[in-house]
Amino acid sequence: MSFANVAALPSMSPHEADAQPYGIIKVDESGVIQMYNRWETDMSGVPQDRAVGKNFFTQVAPCTNNRLVFGRFKSGVSGGNLDVEFNYTFTYKMRPTNVRIRLFHHPGTGTNWVLVSKK
Repeated sequence: MSFANVAALPSMSPHEADAQPYGIIKVDESGVIQMYNRWETDMSGVPQDRAVGKNFFTQVAPCTNNRLVFGRFKSGVSGGNLDVEFNYTFTYKMRPTNVRIRLFHHPGTGTNWVLVSKK
């Protein structure tokens, strides 16, 4: 699975994000969700209106609150070089689900993104 051109993420409307065939989560520098697309809602079972404003790593997907995911996010944000892609298995409130995650910081807008696709 290839993620869309990450440079286009900041200009995507919520409707455009909902139309993508993978999860798009926009978070601030501490992980608080600002945008959560429909694909991610369908996969996680967490409605968009319940996800926005919550911390992705501790409240919505606490199985990512570890050095592999949140650690990479914090390190990339603080170092100004967040752009990493890796395989992971989600386990919170669902049967184990193998996914591909990309953590990305868009330097032009200062926005941070968590992209998720099924493997």
